[in-house]
Amino acid sequence: MTAAHRPTREETLGLWLGVLGVAFFGITLPATRLATGTAEAPQLSPWFVTVGRAALAGALSAVFLLATRSPRPQPHQWKPLAMAVLGNVIGYPLLLAYALRSVTAGHAAVITALLPLVTAAVAAWVLHQRARLGFWVCAVLGSALVVAFSLLRAWQQGHGFGFEWADVLLVGAVIAASVGYIYGAQVTPALGAERVICWVCVMALPLTLPATVALWPDRPAAPSAWAGFVYLGVFSMWMGFFAWYRGLAMGGALRVSQTQLLQPFFSILASIPLLGEPLDVVTLGFAAAVVATVVAGKKFSQPAAADSARRTLDTTTSRSPS
Repeated sequence: MTAAHRPTREETLGLWLGVLGVAFFGITLPATRLATGTAEAPQLSPWFVTVGRAALAGALSAVFLLATRSPRPQPHQWKPLAMAVLGNVIGYPLLLAYALRSVTAGHAAVITALLPLVTAAVAAWVLHQRARLGFWVCAVLGSALVVAFSLLRAWQQGHGFGFEWADVLLVGAVIAASVGYIYGAQVTPALGAERVICWVCVMALPLTLPATVALWPDRPAAPSAWAGFVYLGVFSMWMGFFAWYRGLAMGGALRVSQTQLLQPFFSILASIPLLGEPLDVVTLGFAAAVVATVVAGKKFSQPAAADSARRTLDTTTSRSPS
């Protein structure tokens, strides 16, 4: 590697911050299952986990915005921020929480690994960006792998060759997150990435704060459930974005965004000590195969000649789920 292409100290630090952010996001799945429990042994309700984690992140965001004297969004920016609230604050966490009462975190990691491809597809639709045929081939292949995994798991559990309801919820969660990320990306250049997530969480406070009080559990939950809940509010919904966005800025979006491919493996590995889930070779293999389609799909996500547009989409599709 020549000196001209050798990563600088700041770029290296940015890469590691990106890995840290992805690790925070990867633990979201087992932390959610800890918080909600299972259908047989429920803990905190999925609705409470959804609004409560957002309220916690909203309180932290309000402190940050006040401390940094951040300007208020412009009137035309409220609509995309509201769409981000619907997708990232309500849709994704709620559907994920309900799904994880029925399936393992490792199972969910395989399906949510499709998020970068789905985000790119939503970008092509919402932002009117054209993607090459190769991208759509990869998207179809990745989706086919997820369908095959879901059918295999249903058959192994004696449910026949049919879809689990939890898998439908997980697909809905991926779509909700993708829509939220794309609309949030529309205002990121003007507001700054770290402030976007803060404004999104603060905008939701009039809903999430009273809902948290109204839905406060009336029966005790395990300490591990509360630990998972706090993790979701502090790290998954808030602090993880600070590490992730700072890493993108310091290390370069194109380079650092590749660390997102590690996210399903962080979820699977974290589920072993946190939930006692076994290291399932089949799950790991399907996760690797889906990630491979994501890698290939990212290469075709924009027409080859549109270099500047590609950089924009790389930044957009590098946003992680929380």
